[in-house]
Amino acid sequence: MSGDSIPASAHHGAGNGGLPASRLPGRPAGHTGGSGGGSASGLRVGQRVPARGRVCRVLHLEDSPLDHELALAYLDRAGLRVQSRRVETRDEFTRALGEPWDVVLSDYHLPGFSGLEALALLRQRGMELPFILVSGLIGEDTAVEAMRNGANDYLLKNNLARLAPAVEHAMAATEAQRARAEADRQLAASRQRLSELAQHLQTSVEAERHAIAREIHDDVGGSLTALRFELDWVRRHAAEPAVQQRVASALELLTHATQASQRIMQNLRPAILEQGLVAALQWMAQGFEKRTGARCTFRSSHERMTLPPLVPVVAYRTAQEALTNVSKHAGASRVSMDLSLGRGVLSLEISDNGRGISQTDLAKSNSFGIRGLHERASTVGGWVEVSRGDEGPHGGPYGIGRGTTLILSVPVQSPEDAGTWSGRSRPDDAEEEVWSTRY
Repeated sequence: MSGDSIPASAHHGAGNGGLPASRLPGRPAGHTGGSGGGSASGLRVGQRVPARGRVCRVLHLEDSPLDHELALAYLDRAGLRVQSRRVETRDEFTRALGEPWDVVLSDYHLPGFSGLEALALLRQRGMELPFILVSGLIGEDTAVEAMRNGANDYLLKNNLARLAPAVEHAMAATEAQRARAEADRQLAASRQRLSELAQHLQTSVEAERHAIAREIHDDVGGSLTALRFELDWVRRHAAEPAVQQRVASALELLTHATQASQRIMQNLRPAILEQGLVAALQWMAQGFEKRTGARCTFRSSHERMTLPPLVPVVAYRTAQEALTNVSKHAGASRVSMDLSLGRGVLSLEISDNGRGISQTDLAKSNSFGIRGLHERASTVGGWVEVSRGDEGPHGGPYGIGRGTTLILSVPVQSPEDAGTWSGRSRPDDAEEEVWSTRY
């Protein structure tokens, strides 16, 4: 009977396939049909039961035709419509795997083959088919090994009353696993698309900022310069003191306008980034201290850093957003920026001694600044951590107030080639690094 397909109808009624009456499964008391009961299947409440109306394709690895017939009889009596094929050897089993099946039943002891080998072959092919081990005699160690290797269940041939529930449960579990795998795949694809979109938006925004800064420099800056020449000419040729005074006031306003346009251009596209991230952050710290009066120190582990594209911009924008938040919300008197590159990771840590950020602040629905930092960091494969500075000797990083610490971490390739160490040697312990202080 090896390789034969046996329809379920062959086992209905009196057609018992020649099996002894003592081995045929009997109907339980109160059983009125082939639909079965959900509670009898061993499934969890609410778990989907395979439809009894559809055909269940069973691949049966079994060298005993009688045991094969007996298994089909139990499935038939449980109300399952079964289309099966019995195979005995490795070659037959391998060829049969090329066809669609719903479940695999396998004996443990076979001539020149075993159930565990069949399970390993199934998993090597990456086939997520329910696999149930059915044997006349199987030890506990063997059963445990089979379950560890991916078998859905194991049964003894003298207890086949549990076969139909086991098949239903295995099919339902496998279907749920496939659904979860598909959902995970779609979620991963969605996250990848979102990351690509965020990176595209980041690139587009920076390109637009660069274009606007160029227009301000060329058009607005040029017009302001020309206007200065005109006003200066009027000042030199005006004879009346009142006119000269008005021109002087106009020139002062023009100076403020020129400085404002330069500041806007720097915010849109800082030209100092062309000098490197270290120089740009040093310049930013100096400007912050000059504008706010809060002491701002900057330290770097390297004099210069050669970083992948977009990473310097992401680090600069992160520092810019962090300092903006400090000036608006923290009420800090001291700020520290530490830039380090080591062990394949670029790290930028910004700490202040202000009032500190709370979980409520982070959970605000309109807290788009912090969310924007996370999204910006993800465009280069990095991440941002924001915490309240409770670890200081008096509750804060400087011993005054609680403070806030923001850390940007970005993996970089070739850390040895990414920068030039500022000391004579590069220690292995990060705590022994020699920092060059700038402020």
